[in-house]
Amino acid sequence: MKAMSDDRLTQQLAFLSEADKLKSVIRATKLCDGSRRENSGEHSWHIALYALTLAEHAHRPINIDRVIKMLLLHDIVEIDAGDKPIHGNHDLSEMEAIEQAAADRIFGLLPANQQKEFRALWEEFEAAETDDAVFAKSVDRVQPVIANLETGGGSWSEYNVSRQQLEDRVGWKVAKGAPALWTYLKARIGDWFAKNT
Repeated sequence: MKAMSDDRLTQQLAFLSEADKLKSVIRATKLCDGSRRENSGEHSWHIALYALTLAEHAHRPINIDRVIKMLLLHDIVEIDAGDKPIHGNHDLSEMEAIEQAAADRIFGLLPANQQKEFRALWEEFEAAETDDAVFAKSVDRVQPVIANLETGGGSWSEYNVSRQQLEDRVGWKVAKGAPALWTYLKARIGDWFAKNT
């Protein structure tokens, strides 16, 4: 029994050590104070906190525990795949293949039952079909919007993002899971674009 327990702990700690690498993946989004770009570990923590704080604004009933688990796991594949900014120009099928391979490798470090559970949560987030995943995707899109507004445009300026592009790539996803939140942000976004374009 002890050997099985030791093996399980060895696998779990290997996964957690690997997850530490997420702190070294630098994202396009800057911190709200503009001092530097955030890393993917910080992003995952911050959007989990967003979900916990903003859960009452979910369009449909959600299980916040599941949402937080998804958000803590959703970007783990960036350890291998890197961050691909939403306003960047990427080959989506190539990116998906790289992320699937990363999920195989990274979740494969875990004991079988946790591997299955964590991978299923990651897949659910990616598919964004359940109420929990739709809300999780919403807050994942909200946090960079807030950071860009706080930093005077941040990555919007760097990527020449138009208001329509923001609506097409971000707005509908936020509105689907948290419509009141998008209505609130849309006014601030409109003000920013009116003053800066």
